[in-house]
Amino acid sequence: MKDIRTLSLDQLKDYFLTLGEKPFRAKQVYDWLWSKNLHSIDEMTNLSKQLRDRISAEYTINPVSVDLLQKSKDGTIKNGVKLHDGLMVESVLIPTETRTTACVSSQVGCSLNCEFCATARLKRMRNLEVAEIVDQVALIDSQSKMYFDRPLTNIVFMGMGEPMMNYKNVVEAIRKITQPEGLGMSPRRITVSTSGIPKMIKMLADDDLRVKLALSLHSAIESKRNEIMPFSDKFPLTDIMEALQYWYKKTGNVITFEYCVWKGINDGDEDIKALIKYCKQVPSKVNLIQYNPIGDGKYDQCNKQAEENYVRQLENAGITVMIRKSRGGDIDAACGQLANKTTD
Repeated sequence: MKDIRTLSLDQLKDYFLTLGEKPFRAKQVYDWLWSKNLHSIDEMTNLSKQLRDRISAEYTINPVSVDLLQKSKDGTIKNGVKLHDGLMVESVLIPTETRTTACVSSQVGCSLNCEFCATARLKRMRNLEVAEIVDQVALIDSQSKMYFDRPLTNIVFMGMGEPMMNYKNVVEAIRKITQPEGLGMSPRRITVSTSGIPKMIKMLADDDLRVKLALSLHSAIESKRNEIMPFSDKFPLTDIMEALQYWYKKTGNVITFEYCVWKGINDGDEDIKALIKYCKQVPSKVNLIQYNPIGDGKYDQCNKQAEENYVRQLENAGITVMIRKSRGGDIDAACGQLANKTTD
């Protein structure tokens, strides 16, 4: 049967009219589905038993479930999330002293082929549905309250998949997460991370969701970036920059460049100079991400001196830079490691 959560509020109203019910029933059901994140039609207690039975005869609800939960020694929680068709994705709860962040997936596998990323080695099976994305957020919100005694504060679309390749469902999920009749979270606390698809960056700006944008950059030297992220030869850095400038003009939001520094690959002065030049073209900041090995030996975390050299030169150029520490590496929950792999 079809999942009732695929119906919009207007479609729910039309459906209840066909049953001879008042349109306000649609709002009641919508509230159960998206605000309360209810997964059972029979538990919609403000509907009569007869009406619940009629709905259940035509529609179902296909919630995600946690197939495997792993806890890191640093407090990070990785969820192996099982979908209704048996496929798996992963989502991560990252706690700090002041916040809890949900790292959510948007695809089963990934559409891209970044050399350094374990997820990229998985075949893209399909895009996640709107409800499957929202369920991940609601699930991690519950875990945040259970394990850390506070609600979820932030969401990053940095899990499995390229969000821009599942654009329609990601955007609709964000609307469900942020609307008052949904989960009611602030869009300012949501970051969409992309590997850089210019057309979609502009579309996201035009949709005015008030979210933040992060770009997975890793090199501002065209030929080198194409080696690290082979798909990027279709999207030149000049085209990406044009889209980022459009983003900033439309939204006023500073862009975050996500950047791993690897030993012998992009740890030289020429790499830093190219990054500085690229950053100067648009209001931005840099997150230096401590790399998490995926077992191939090709990409290794740079030494401390190279990292400090990046920080020093970026700061001297007036560019805000942060070192983002690796979290959950012992359970393969860190950036680039999500690949439905379990750690004993």
